[in-house]
Amino acid sequence: MMNIATMTMGAARLAVFVLVLSAPALAAQLNLNASWQFYRDEGGQVASADQVPEGAWSEVNLPHAARIEPRVPAAPWQGTVFYKKRLDVKLRPGERAILRFEGVMNVADVWLNGRHLGQHLGGYLPFAYDVTDGLRTTGANELVVRANNEDNPITGPKPLKQLDYIQHGGIYRDVRLSIKPPVHVTDEMLSATPGGGGVFVTYPRADKDEALVQVQAEVSNTSRSPQAVTVRHTLAWEGRQVARVEERLRLAAGERRHVTMPLTLRAPRLWSPRSPSLYRLETRVSAAGHEDVVATRIGVRRLAFEDGRLLLNGEPLRLRGVNRHQEYPYVGYALSPQADARDALLIKRYGFDFVRLSHYPQSPAFMAAADELGLMVLPAIPGWQFHNPDPAFARQALRTCADMIRRDRNHASVLAWECSLNETDMPAPLVQALHATVHQEYPGDQAWSAGWVPQTYDLYLQARQHRIGSRHALPAKPLIVSEYGDWEYYAMNAGLNQDAWADLKPADRSSRQALGSGETRLLQQARNVAEAHDDNAATPAFADGYWVMFDYARGYAPDLEESGLLGIERLPKFAAEFFRSQRSATESSPRWRGGPMVFIASYWQAGSSPRVRVFSNAEEVELRLNGKPVGRKQGAPSRAHPRLAHPPIEFDTGGFARGELVALAYSGGRLVAEHRVRTPQRPTTLALEIDDLGVPAVAGDLVFLRARLRDANGTTVPASGTEVAFSGIEGAQIVGSDVAASEAGIASVLVRVTGPRAGVRARAQAGGLHGALVGAPGSGGRSRSKKR
Repeated sequence: MMNIATMTMGAARLAVFVLVLSAPALAAQLNLNASWQFYRDEGGQVASADQVPEGAWSEVNLPHAARIEPRVPAAPWQGTVFYKKRLDVKLRPGERAILRFEGVMNVADVWLNGRHLGQHLGGYLPFAYDVTDGLRTTGANELVVRANNEDNPITGPKPLKQLDYIQHGGIYRDVRLSIKPPVHVTDEMLSATPGGGGVFVTYPRADKDEALVQVQAEVSNTSRSPQAVTVRHTLAWEGRQVARVEERLRLAAGERRHVTMPLTLRAPRLWSPRSPSLYRLETRVSAAGHEDVVATRIGVRRLAFEDGRLLLNGEPLRLRGVNRHQEYPYVGYALSPQADARDALLIKRYGFDFVRLSHYPQSPAFMAAADELGLMVLPAIPGWQFHNPDPAFARQALRTCADMIRRDRNHASVLAWECSLNETDMPAPLVQALHATVHQEYPGDQAWSAGWVPQTYDLYLQARQHRIGSRHALPAKPLIVSEYGDWEYYAMNAGLNQDAWADLKPADRSSRQALGSGETRLLQQARNVAEAHDDNAATPAFADGYWVMFDYARGYAPDLEESGLLGIERLPKFAAEFFRSQRSATESSPRWRGGPMVFIASYWQAGSSPRVRVFSNAEEVELRLNGKPVGRKQGAPSRAHPRLAHPPIEFDTGGFARGELVALAYSGGRLVAEHRVRTPQRPTTLALEIDDLGVPAVAGDLVFLRARLRDANGTTVPASGTEVAFSGIEGAQIVGSDVAASEAGIASVLVRVTGPRAGVRARAQAGGLHGALVGAPGSGGRSRSKKR
């Protein structure tokens, strides 16, 4: 068993973690996220941690942002930060200690007890060290990390002042210490063999009757004598064993060996976006009374391409997708695992089955959520309009491609590997080497490379803005429309010159519209989206990806990029509801909802368009105004949208009349969904809520606390710019500003939960409006609001 004692000291002192291992001899893993000492080198004068003034350290927990930024960063932090902590680890003879960082931006140097373990380049992927020989047998050990996120010509991309996103600094993902017995499964990041290390699962055969699950495990004997070893794999479905295989072997002292064994699975539950079935694979390596246990969650599926079509488990599949930046306001990349899971849930809820992970590998938590929800993903190496002829740059790109595949190769959600520098003029030898790396790291017939240039790669990624006006024929290979709906509606130079602010289109034609920009602008964004998505269907593409899911901050402009379907605080715009309507009414899930839907894209207030637009995936929609029928129309392809299965429907009300609009959706002559919109009156209350989307908030989690402006009828008043001040927070801490302006009637602040969600309490005030969130055991809190 493992006994962990934690002691928190003063800000100038260090936290000490004690790890004591006793029988039985099992592997152990210690999460090192708590109680680090942190220093930000504002002046750029400190070269090492021992030069930091003793009283200048502060205590922080991971994931951690190098600096809390404003909601709209004007000058994002770039520089050096230091982290340190102490840990006391007691190892038995022969055991190994593996220290692993999941993400440090962007150049990380690590020391243990003053010894430099190494430098890691690139901020998005894990790196690990075997620290066994560097650990002290008595007394505490000191771990020090120096991290720098300044512009770097070897890792790229181009300098922040020319970059469309921000590479936020800090140790922003988990840090763990694994204690392994002398004979164990290796860490995949430490293997020197292409396609090697750790546990690697492939599926040479998979259909509804039978699947062959092939498991490769790299086993290492670090003892000084030969060992008789048993390697056992057990596959379980919902806790019940469904397949098992084992092999006995003998490993020489110091030997590493890849052991490959097949499991036959009868009548497998195949993974797909509609049915994301997951199995638990348990790998046990036993030798001399010690045992190493590694759990891997897998989804059994087979991908193929035929005449440009994607076949999943033998069935053709067309994917509707979106791009995602992993950024949150204030904390940048330092998301909690639950926040990452909520992003994945929102993407699935709003009608998507595919995510292009632009433009870098994203967190293990997001990847796990994609597996669970049935989101196919396209992981990408970092790159954006930048190439450095220095050979070190190419070596870094190739290493990043290999490391990305190593980390994510067992995820059922992965569609292909974008080992391509986005919108970059890559030399042909680099393109060929990146393509080859994909197939070296993932041998067999279930790996595809994807790139934005038409040559070499297995899949071609073409943005719609690059297609418009292009005279070049599409290559004879599967196509993904990688981006669309933003740049072609924003600038006349729809190409690569994205930091030359010339020939911008009128703002009212753009897809870059804030949630609070008003009904007319939100309708324009939704119109652009519908037009572009319809146009994509005229291509042979098997998938497309709208740009972008969430608004995000940029390096080259002191504003938010607001083409998101949801704002940076994760609140939906009208265009998000359009995409929700594009999912078939037959698809639903208790987790991400779905099923029949209808949505009125109007606030129905003075100034609203009398032509009311409705989104629905039902056969027919009836619109009523104040109980009187306005019309009833079928949701069939139209002249404006000939290729959409569920195009927007418009009704002419003849003019605005205060009251209530009701949309009734019918399929097979039966009412299947309805939506009501009531003319808002003046706000009378503030209603507060913790918006956790059903992903329960836990201590350390990041979640949005929202205050809604509501009138006497309970209607959200879509006012924007109303300042709401939050105070009296209990059970959580506000991250960033405690004052937020409303957008479409909702003001949001980001909070870090410090205790049980049910214990979170808060107050809010906007002029004469007051509201309170009152904790309630078992309920997660209730809102109490009033006007004074």
